[in-house]
Amino acid sequence: MANTEKVAAVAELTGRFKDSSGAVLTEYRGLTVAQLAELRKSLGDHATFTVVKNTLTKIAVGEAGLENQLSSLLAGPSAIAFVDGDVVEAAKGLRDFAKANPLLVIKGGVLDGKAITPSEIIKLADLEPREVLLAKLAGAMKATMAGAAATFNALPVQMAQLAEALRVKLAAGEDAAPAAADASEAPMAAGASEAPVAAEATPDSGDEG
Repeated sequence: MANTEKVAAVAELTGRFKDSSGAVLTEYRGLTVAQLAELRKSLGDHATFTVVKNTLTKIAVGEAGLENQLSSLLAGPSAIAFVDGDVVEAAKGLRDFAKANPLLVIKGGVLDGKAITPSEIIKLADLEPREVLLAKLAGAMKATMAGAAATFNALPVQMAQLAEALRVKLAAGEDAAPAAADASEAPMAAGASEAPVAAEATPDSGDEG
């Protein structure tokens, strides 16, 4: 490979490491061309599978700032699955293919700049697809919103009931106030009627004396 071709290849690999959401390094020794084609087809739009030279990949890994995460995995023939779509679906495709074709060995990788082990990649594959998780999240949010809407709808009814109870209470208080006033005025009226009688009796007794 000419020097210019190497530079271009390294630049392309570096860009893939930087732009992809994740990358999984594998060993493919013993797989046929037909099997590699089958693997690429099974990954679909979720990842691309590329056979790489370790010498060029090591340079690209260093330029992408992933040397600590990936350099130790670049031993033996390597191929990289660059994840461009759903990480979970890409992990499922690699896991399922590796089960059917043990010659494909998942060595590890990187996800969002962090190193991931083969066991962690398998755990990713066991998760539900992104679409399913989003659907469940949407359902949960919808249920929450429905509960909130029911609460808001109930508020006017509750306010109306509270207002009616308050009106009844105030009306009862107004009815009680005149009754209390009448009761307090009754002794005063009796006292007022007795005062003139006492006043009239006093002059009469004075005249007789």
